Amino acid sequence: MKRGYKKQIITPLDAPQAFSEEACREREARESVKDSALLRALGLAFYWQRLLDEQRVASVAEIADAEGMGLTQVRRIKRLTLLAPEVIEQLISTPDAVLEQVVRRPWSNVWDDQMHDLKLPDRFLS
Repeated sequence: MKRGYKKQIITPLDAPQAFSEEACREREARESVKDSALLRALGLAFYWQRLLDEQRVASVAEIADAEGMGLTQVRRIKRLTLLAPEVIEQLISTPDAVLEQVVRRPWSNVWDDQMHDLKLPDRFLS
């Protein structure tokens, strides 16, 4: 039996500095992304969808009552869950995207069509 044995991890000399630089870049990237109304709405939409999927709520009407919102507004926001991932990325990377214009727009159910529509002249900006 060995006593006083201690495990030690040996890394290259520049690893701690590289890690520090990468952590700094990630922190700056997180700080540059502002919590926009669109981002908050996307979070709500996916949260509500999970509540429905897990049958923790019975309907969109129940969500509207619980949130103190109109049924139409809840339905519009919840439709954000049907957007293609590429469309969501494009919208949240557009700092001037206006939530109300995004949720009121009639989106196609086909993701490829959504991407094509997104490339048309930008109607989501203020």
